[in-house]
Amino acid sequence: MDSVRNLINITDLSVQEIDKLIEIADDIVKNHSKYENICAHKKLATLFFEPSTRTRLSFEAAMLELGGNVLGFSSANSSSAAKGESVSDTIRTVGCYADIIAMRHPKEGAPIVGAQRTTVPIINAGDGGHFHPTQTLTDLLTIKRKKGRLSDLTIGVCGDLKFGRTVHSLIEAMLRYDNIKFVLISPVELQVPDYIKESMNKAGVLWTEVESLEEAMPMLDILYMTRVQRERFFNEADYIRLKDSYILDLEKLETAKKDLTIMHPLPRVNEISVEVDDDERACYFFQALCGKHIRMALILLLLNIQV
Repeated sequence: MDSVRNLINITDLSVQEIDKLIEIADDIVKNHSKYENICAHKKLATLFFEPSTRTRLSFEAAMLELGGNVLGFSSANSSSAAKGESVSDTIRTVGCYADIIAMRHPKEGAPIVGAQRTTVPIINAGDGGHFHPTQTLTDLLTIKRKKGRLSDLTIGVCGDLKFGRTVHSLIEAMLRYDNIKFVLISPVELQVPDYIKESMNKAGVLWTEVESLEEAMPMLDILYMTRVQRERFFNEADYIRLKDSYILDLEKLETAKKDLTIMHPLPRVNEISVEVDDDERACYFFQALCGKHIRMALILLLLNIQV
């Protein structure tokens, strides 16, 4: 059990390992046939205690394209969790049937509990408002493919920065690259948690908080939009009041750089107008494709399959 490699937080991977994953993901695109049967007879279990489209399906597509098989469930109601089974017991049981596990759970820290009992690699596919490391790998691959670098960037993150686990993981990852600046765009009620600010301060990264998307736009190399997450709110009135805080449209993009990269982890509600989709700077559907490629590379790394 000591030799099992898990991915709970993006910082579980070194910068060198992330670079290697990006290299493999690019090679998968260039030499797809080389990887078609590399995971033959291997099984991925997708344990999703919370709804997902892109993350779950991209994991399943990744394993299938590597020649492996998938099993699992897409909601807690269709698992023994509905009967009261603990996460620890579920993970330990599924480890008897699968070679690797991808798990999403609404409770922060649930993957850590699972990792303490797993006998096979476990991947955190999102735990509440905490972390989402494979989305971050997706984001890093997207940025590298679009910008050609992961340093010397001004990144604007906009929307729900309090509960947005994709934002938290992205910031944690980018702290390890040179000359990164963050512009945090949100209402006061949805600002980045203090522990994230402390991490930025400790790393010596420049950051600023603003409430105006228009104010931030001209300085950005990357704009990372997020939705206001209804499922994270305890008060419906607060959600309704804040849900339309930021809506990106073509008018707001008039002052943006011509090579701005617009990203979004999806799903989108209305925070990016559909008129933006045809703008050459919109990269969120390309981002979804990158998610499949980087998860293919990650599966190979955690299963210790040499390429």
